[in-house]
Amino acid sequence: MHIPSGASQTVELLSFPEALALSGKSGGYDAETWLYVPDFYTEYRYILGTRGRDPLICIGINPSTAAPDDLDPTLKSVSRIAAGNGFDSWIMFNVYAQRATRPDDMDLTLNERLHRENMAAFRYVLSETARNGVAPSVWAAWGTIIEKRDYLPGCVREMAQIGGEYGARWLCAGCCSKAGHPHHPLYLRKDEKTRPFDVAGYLEAL
Repeated sequence: MHIPSGASQTVELLSFPEALALSGKSGGYDAETWLYVPDFYTEYRYILGTRGRDPLICIGINPSTAAPDDLDPTLKSVSRIAAGNGFDSWIMFNVYAQRATRPDDMDLTLNERLHRENMAAFRYVLSETARNGVAPSVWAAWGTIIEKRDYLPGCVREMAQIGGEYGARWLCAGCCSKAGHPHHPLYLRKDEKTRPFDVAGYLEAL
């Protein structure tokens, strides 16, 4: 488990551009296969995924312990669903970048700087996919955990706005909750198919 050492406001953060520039230089994994930013284990994570032209971009709430070649059950499921839906790669992204195995341990208040850098990372992921001539496929997969913190819906609203700038198509998999929250990647069948997700309608009702 990862339990934060304290509020992320007390942690020295690399900006996303700084972390991206250093990515792949640690030597701890195959940088031609993996995209990992920052590329060392710390209190936050912007991106973890595999490299490809057409990734399935999965959006959870916050990262836990996973790292290249050491995936947790959630990311193993993400990898299976991506492959089963014809994607050549996958990227795990999160509404909030603070590592915490238990969402109850997340920051009580929004760390504005961490959020800003996380949105820069989201723009990067979408822009790299769009540059390949592919409309980014964004899988909403945060489950009911979005209810854990008041600031999380606002983060998703900003992500939806950014997604619109890049022509992102939003997807979900599995049954949505009674409140309309998209299903978390865990406990999905390995052959589960993604389908369109009305993120605008979801946010209006949120």
